[in-house]
Amino acid sequence: MKALDELTFDNRFARLGDAFSTHVLPEPLDEPRLVVASNAAMALLDLDPAVAETPVFAELFSGHKLWAEAEPRAMVYSGHQFGGYTPQLGDGRGLLLGEVYNTAGEHWDLHLKGAGMTPYSRMGDGRAVLRSSIREFLASEALHALGIPSSRALCVIGSSTPVWREKQERGAMVLRLAPSHIRFGHFEYFYYTKKPEQQALLAEHVLNLHYPECREQPEPYLAMFREIVERNAEMIAKWQAYGFCHGVMNTDNMSILGITFDFGPFAFLDDFDAHFICNHSDHEGRYSFSNQVPIGQWNLSALAQALTPFISVDALKEALGLYLPLYQAHYLDLMRRRLGLTTAEEDDQKLVEQLLKLMQNSGVDYTLFFRRLGDESATLAVARLRDDFVDLAGFDAWAELYKARVARDGDYSEEQRRTRMHAVNPLYILRNYLAQNAIAAAESGDYSEVRRLHEVLSKPFEEQAGMEQYAQRPPDWGKHLEISCSS
Repeated sequence: MKALDELTFDNRFARLGDAFSTHVLPEPLDEPRLVVASNAAMALLDLDPAVAETPVFAELFSGHKLWAEAEPRAMVYSGHQFGGYTPQLGDGRGLLLGEVYNTAGEHWDLHLKGAGMTPYSRMGDGRAVLRSSIREFLASEALHALGIPSSRALCVIGSSTPVWREKQERGAMVLRLAPSHIRFGHFEYFYYTKKPEQQALLAEHVLNLHYPECREQPEPYLAMFREIVERNAEMIAKWQAYGFCHGVMNTDNMSILGITFDFGPFAFLDDFDAHFICNHSDHEGRYSFSNQVPIGQWNLSALAQALTPFISVDALKEALGLYLPLYQAHYLDLMRRRLGLTTAEEDDQKLVEQLLKLMQNSGVDYTLFFRRLGDESATLAVARLRDDFVDLAGFDAWAELYKARVARDGDYSEEQRRTRMHAVNPLYILRNYLAQNAIAAAESGDYSEVRRLHEVLSKPFEEQAGMEQYAQRPPDWGKHLEISCSS
C-alpha cells in the first residue's frame, strides 16, 4: 500500500494542450474536514485506507495542497442539453488534477468537483455543496457495488465555506475517479467549432488509450464507435433493470467509456413507475425513467454526427442500429436472472412486461418485490406477494404463468433458488430518503450516518445484521422529495 506522496502521475490528457483544457488551481475550502472515504476506491490507487484520517488527506482534496506532479486542468467541451445544443460548456466547478497509475497498470483520473471557478463556470461560483457531494459519493459507490458501470468516488471533504443556493449551505468537494472524463460533448465541441486537427488528436487519444483493441480492426474508428454503442446499451440496460434514473442525460454528461457519471438529481425507483421523473426541472419528462432507452440512442446519434469526419454515414447508421437489439438482449438477460430463470424462452419478454404493468398499477416497491420473490419457492413467494397488488385476478394469472415457467426452467432446490436470486436482487439501494437522512445529519456535523449508509450500500446483496431499517419501504414523505440540478 502507498502513502499519499507516493502516487505516480502520468497526465496524458493535459499533454494534449491548451486547446483541450485550461490550467486552473483549485480554490481552497475553509476548515476542511473528512466527511466520508471509500476504502474500495482508495485501493484503486493502492492507497492505505489509514491515510484518509490524516490531516494532509483533507488538505489535498480541499484545494490547500497539491502534488508537485499534478497538473490541474479544466476541460472544455460542449453538448446537447435537454435537446438543445450549447456551443461551449466545460468543467465549471471541477478540475482534472491529474492521472495516476497503479501497480496493476491502470490509469485513474483524479477529478476534484467543487474546486472553484474556471473559465467555463458560466456565471456560477464553481462550488459544490455538501448535500450534492454526499449524493454523488454514495451513488458512485452504490452503483459500482450493484455491478453498474460508474465513475468512483474517493472521498467527500466538508468545510465551513458558505455557498449560496436556494439558501446558504456549506461548500464541499468530492474526489471522483474514472479511467477518463472525456464525454460525447468533447467530440461535439471540436466538430461544431470546425477544428479538425484537434478533433483528430482527440480521436487518436481515445482510440489509443481507451480502445486499443480496436486498432486491430480494418476500420479502427468504426470499431471504437461500435464498442461505445454496446457499452452504453449495456449500461442503460442495467439502469432499467435496477430502477436507476439518471435525470440529466445531456450529451455532456455521457461518458465516452459508457460509465455512469455526473450525478445530479438521480433517483432509484421506490414504487415502480415507468414514467417517473426524478429531476423536478425536467418539465417535459425528457429524461423520465422510460425515456432513458430512446435518449441513450439519441445521444449516440449526436456522437455519431460528430464522428462523421472519421466514419462514413452509412457505417455509423449501421452501428447505431445495433443499440436497441443489444439493449434488449442485455435487459432481458438481467430480468430473467432477477426472476430466477436460467434458460431463455420466447415469451419471457411478455412475462416481464406483464409483471411491470401490474406493478405500475399497484404501486409495488420495485426492489423489495424481486428480493422477496427469491426468499422461498415460487409458489410460496407469489402467494405472499399477492396482497401488494390491486388487480388480484391479473396477478393470479401472471403468477400461474410464472410458476409454470419456473417449473420448466429446471429442478432447483429452494436454497439454490434463493442463493441465485439474492445474488442479483439487492436488499439495499440508495433510496432518496436514506440519502436525505444522511445529508441532514452531516449538515449538523454528524458524519456517522453517511459512513454507515455507505458501508451498507457497499454490500447490497448481503443481508446485514442490525441494518433492517435500510431495507424498508420509504415513508410517504420519502417518496416525494424534489431533487434538482442545483448543487
